[in-house]
Amino acid sequence: MRRWVRNLFYRATLGDHGYRFLFESGPPDEVVVLDCETTGLNPRTDEVIAVAAIVIRGNRIETSKAYRAVMQADKAPTSQSIKIHRLRARDVAQGRPMHEVLPELLRFIGGRPIVGYYVDFDVRMLDKYVLRYIEAKLPNPRIEVSEIYFALKYRGAPPGTVLDLRFQSILSDLGIPSLEQHDAFNDALMTGMMYVQLRDMRQRGARIGRERAVRQEAPIGA
Repeated sequence: MRRWVRNLFYRATLGDHGYRFLFESGPPDEVVVLDCETTGLNPRTDEVIAVAAIVIRGNRIETSKAYRAVMQADKAPTSQSIKIHRLRARDVAQGRPMHEVLPELLRFIGGRPIVGYYVDFDVRMLDKYVLRYIEAKLPNPRIEVSEIYFALKYRGAPPGTVLDLRFQSILSDLGIPSLEQHDAFNDALMTGMMYVQLRDMRQRGARIGRERAVRQEAPIGA
């Protein structure tokens, strides 16, 4: 089902009409950057344990108005996930319940487009909670920073060119300082800086050089 058709359906069948603002356009020239930390990578079985959202107004990243929260989870973080985001079981246990966080987060996001790095994963992780809460999924337009980066660096590249869309590689190409990663706020902030710079480059018709790209000999990991 095309997203716009799905959104029409969800708007008509919305369980809580107090959230109709999600289906309306947000303030002009504003987007919200979103990042989630999770207990794993399976949207069906894993849970969101931390979230951060930052509004970008024009070219200004509104860090002073960011939303962030650590949430309780039924599924405890695994040793593998703790190595990534450093949120231990006791940290999560001290977090807030999702039923408190979610209404605040939805009102913070509003109808703004959602910007992210592999944003579909973050939205899908949140959607399972949103669907239970308001009987709809997030209708917001999504903006994927790696797609903008791909267009500015690899569009028109010769066959066999290695496509390196890793988060750290984008930071390096754009000259953005690397903060401590896998912290929801830091990741959202870095993604926001990527978006502002990439959007500016796209508007100016600038491209990113492919000096580091080589002929592909074997698949690489993301």
